[in-house]
Amino acid sequence: MSTTPAPRNPFKAAMQALELRYGLWLGLGSPYTAEIAAGAGFDWLLIDNEHAPNDLRTTLAQLQAIAAYDSHPVVRIPIGDVVLIKQMLDIGAQTLLVPMVDTPEQAARMVAATRYPPAGIRGVAGGTRAGRWNRRPHYLQEANDEVCLLVQVETMTAIENLDGIVATEGVDGIFFGPADLSASMGLLGQPAHPRVRSLIGESMRRVRAAGKAPGIICGDSELAKYYIDCGACFVALGVDASILSGALDSIARRWKG
Repeated sequence: MSTTPAPRNPFKAAMQALELRYGLWLGLGSPYTAEIAAGAGFDWLLIDNEHAPNDLRTTLAQLQAIAAYDSHPVVRIPIGDVVLIKQMLDIGAQTLLVPMVDTPEQAARMVAATRYPPAGIRGVAGGTRAGRWNRRPHYLQEANDEVCLLVQVETMTAIENLDGIVATEGVDGIFFGPADLSASMGLLGQPAHPRVRSLIGESMRRVRAAGKAPGIICGDSELAKYYIDCGACFVALGVDASILSGALDSIARRWKG
């Protein structure tokens, strides 16, 4: 029987080293689009299950489409659910982004969901894509070390608990959600408001000082540079759906006035 090498997660290694990596959000739910994006040269691509029309099968198809390229797939699940985390890991996701994590206790449960016993509570299965259908003989022993867990801080409650969330062992990075955070601050629809920008920048410095990787999505290049200066390590530079709609609008305006 042929065997394949044990899985390695270069994105996790980069986050542990606090290195900067550029990404793109995939919100169109299409493996075709995912493959086009994977060939563009982004360090990582996020398959969005929270605000995009994705499910387990469309996520699997996009993981397969990206696999032939150097871009690392990150999967955002819609909710911090233990069963859903198990399913995403079994289909081969190594890096997960969990939304709406407000407390250290929630963060610790997400860590446990991504680890096999005795370190966690992840259910054990044999013939999965993650273990290359039993062709990775040491997958069960090595998988825990290669899972990268990113949690989203996007409410004022989470900001108040930030130090505890950051200190949770097994959390590799903190993603700041400017849209929801601005809403939590009473600034709905104003993710680039100076107060939001300042709070995120200050919080990123705290995360980085604690040795964890901060991240964000930001389509504005000047604002993205600001967050990078504040220590951001994983930065998404846009969303495929928004990029497509913006390009189409531009063409239509040019020719139709």
